[in-house]
Amino acid sequence: MGSSYFTSPLTLIVTTLFDLYVLIVLLRFMLQLMRADPHNSVSQFIIKSTSPPLRYLRRFIPSVFGQDASAIVLCLIVTYAKFILLRLLDTEVVHINNTIAYVGGVSYLGLLIYSIADMVSLFLNIFLIAILIQVILSWINPGIYNPVIGLVNTLATPALRPIQKLIPPIGGIDLSPLFAMLMIMVAKMLIISPLMNLANQ
Repeated sequence: MGSSYFTSPLTLIVTTLFDLYVLIVLLRFMLQLMRADPHNSVSQFIIKSTSPPLRYLRRFIPSVFGQDASAIVLCLIVTYAKFILLRLLDTEVVHINNTIAYVGGVSYLGLLIYSIADMVSLFLNIFLIAILIQVILSWINPGIYNPVIGLVNTLATPALRPIQKLIPPIGGIDLSPLFAMLMIMVAKMLIISPLMNLANQ
């Protein structure tokens, strides 16, 4: 058994736990930005699970344009810590948006750029998944509501609304989710690939 016998499971555990927490913090930022219902039970879970570190960071990091900049800084810190820990575990490569990230072969500045690319990828994936869930629910059981669906609709609406204004339903079929998902995937290609190239230099 080589060292990879233990490294691979540890890499999976570290990546999953760190990414899950970054997802929760990023959701908090996005839901505040979109003025989601703070009394929603899911919103309450997100707020309570992220408040301790954010309360500390807000002592040093002011809001920017009325938005909680400390949440973005916390996401960056946790993501960067993930890549540092992966390097300590001798993880050579991971994937960010289907692009290889050479964790063991770039500078610490490169790891910081990886962190930014990883956050951007996750940010765009949230919109992508929210739209996909909304579409599936509209097929299976339209009109149903629960706290999770409320937040999904809140996240999907900003991506769909501009396209719905340009492309009205055709024959009663709303094509805006298709175009929104396509634009998000193109945005990921145009934004993340240059960041990955910059980190690998």
